[in-house]
Amino acid sequence: MKNAFTPTLKTLLAAGVAIVSVPAYAQDSSEQRSGDDFHGDASAEIVVTASFIDELDLLAGTSTLSGTELDQSIRAQIGDVLTALPGVSATSFTPGASRPVLRGFQGERVRVLTDGIGAIDASNTSADHAVTIDPITAYRIEVLRGPAALLFGSQAIGGAVNVFDRRIPREVPAEIVHVDAVASYGTAADERSIAGGIDVPLTGNLVVHVDGSYRESDDLDIAGFTLAPALRAEQLAIAAEEAEEGHLEEAAEALENANLRGTVPNSATETLTAGAGIALIEEWGNIGFSVSYFDSNYGIPSRPGAEHAHEEDGDEDHEEDHEEEHGEAPVTIDLEQIRADLRGEVDIGSGFFENIRIRLGYSDYTHTEFEGDEVGTVFLVEGLEGRLELVQRAQGSWRGVIGGQLYVRDFDAIGAEAFVPRNNTEQVGLFTLQEFDLGAAHVEVAARYEHTSVSSGPIGVDRSFDAFSGAIGANFEIAPGVKIGGNASRAERAPSAEELFSNGPHIATQAFEIGNPNFDTETSLGLEAYLRGGVGNVNFALTGYASWFSNFIYDADTGLEEDGLPVFQYFQRDARYIGFEAEISARIAEVGAFRINTDFVGDYVRATISDGGGPLPRIPPLRLLGGLEAQSDVFDARAEVEWVADQDRTASFETRTESFTLVNASIAWRPWGRSNGSTLFASANNIFDVNVRRHASFTKDFVPLSGRDFRVGARFSF
Repeated sequence: MKNAFTPTLKTLLAAGVAIVSVPAYAQDSSEQRSGDDFHGDASAEIVVTASFIDELDLLAGTSTLSGTELDQSIRAQIGDVLTALPGVSATSFTPGASRPVLRGFQGERVRVLTDGIGAIDASNTSADHAVTIDPITAYRIEVLRGPAALLFGSQAIGGAVNVFDRRIPREVPAEIVHVDAVASYGTAADERSIAGGIDVPLTGNLVVHVDGSYRESDDLDIAGFTLAPALRAEQLAIAAEEAEEGHLEEAAEALENANLRGTVPNSATETLTAGAGIALIEEWGNIGFSVSYFDSNYGIPSRPGAEHAHEEDGDEDHEEDHEEEHGEAPVTIDLEQIRADLRGEVDIGSGFFENIRIRLGYSDYTHTEFEGDEVGTVFLVEGLEGRLELVQRAQGSWRGVIGGQLYVRDFDAIGAEAFVPRNNTEQVGLFTLQEFDLGAAHVEVAARYEHTSVSSGPIGVDRSFDAFSGAIGANFEIAPGVKIGGNASRAERAPSAEELFSNGPHIATQAFEIGNPNFDTETSLGLEAYLRGGVGNVNFALTGYASWFSNFIYDADTGLEEDGLPVFQYFQRDARYIGFEAEISARIAEVGAFRINTDFVGDYVRATISDGGGPLPRIPPLRLLGGLEAQSDVFDARAEVEWVADQDRTASFETRTESFTLVNASIAWRPWGRSNGSTLFASANNIFDVNVRRHASFTKDFVPLSGRDFRVGARFSF
């Protein structure tokens, strides 16, 4: 694999292919929303991603998480960190593997980035694969929904999550040695985590950074039965049938599965990370480099009773072969990533362009699926992603950026259940984003071209795709501090290697997955309308959106079985997504040193396959969340209630999920005031110990979310 990748990389670099980026994300500025500010304060300016664009109204759906709010939300995987934000859910496959779901989109339509560059792992390949970013090392997370594809690439057709760490320093600390440290403990999984970072200025403009983190958790405690009602009824029926036939051992096993409660077996996690970086920070710009290491080991809970499906396939020889191949041993995943990153920015003086920014990332990733102590399948990913941007000098009311992007990935899977053959993906993109301030109106126009080549030598398939995308957005200030606006977009996405080439059993997902090498590009037409701003002590952001897809690619349960596993096949049909997001907050009183605030979040999405195809699978239902918070410079206290509707609008062979209500509370204490950055915090989550299942999860019927969970933690900065 390494030999296959290296010549491609050398050739591309020697050819001087432009490697491009979305603008230098999230400059560490006091103007940014910290997460400690007035909760949901839509009037507080959010400086997001492209620093060369004033407001990025084209990306109408933007949320940030940082400070104490981020610390109290920390979980093992990035998907579970963000679910309180509008329009965000999570795949929640297991505590060790959970990706974000944005407006009902997941997998190949949501990019998870670190400082503007993809994670370059295998998390987009399958829902059981973890994202190689430990949220505990992040100081800020941005979520962008809407036509973000033009900035982040076609794989962000549903949105993007951008995580910022300090591995490449952005500023010279005032101290001789600057230390950041955070630790937390959660009762639901006996979860222990700790992380720390040190920044040392070697000179007045050269800074070295070192960091590390460690997290360990046991099997997850839950409320009630592990199995959902339909799956539990299935196990009880199996127990009765086996008992009637005299198979007492099988009957006892099925009955034990049905009555399992209070825990999710084989859901423990362990994660270790380390990183080091150095940056030169001068008046003319900056350049920095970092290396990092990520290691995670986590369990994959089994769907109880899956082995009975295998036993129906045939004779004893088949059963013995299957037990040897699939077995009943617990499935665990051990993954490692070694990564190198480069970031630079240079002021080029006078002329049409004012500066150049570059961002480059390289990853070597290994992912091993174990069945007990035996190696099942090994996934290998080696990849490079780079971006370069030329930032235009403001010409009166006009400014913008021109850039491009390079992405190269070599993928290989080795083992009896290598459901995707060895393949290579190469992608080159060019984009521009232009902003015009026309007085009463603010207008943004964007365009992107992308060429993607996806090939697999073992099966002799080589596909190439050209994708053209464009968007226009405008808003108007209808009252002081209140804007109304909208945007229209057309975006194309090339199918991924997994969607094209999958064909085989995947033990970790307990499914037989089938792609289609003849897929065409996926195209969407999108419209958004929004109203946001602040009036007095009330701030709000309301967004409605709709997307119409041609050749939409999705996987669904066919109801068939292959090798004793349910067959999930990729299809391509027209589809539509319609939804809304709402975020409202208000300061209702001031009592002494405390400001009393209330806030509300609501979101809903409805996704349908056209021409009578019915609902798309794994779409989150209506969600409403309301909170009451008291804030001061020293103390914050918050209580919130989250209600999620049942989801009975399901695809074929998909089970429904029940509604639930969660009640949470938290408190934070800053002994040295808000400006210090040191905080002690505690929270009580799912106070009434409710059984919770996320509809967006493949494993919702046998992997509920956490039961009652008390968490304590501390962050120190000095």
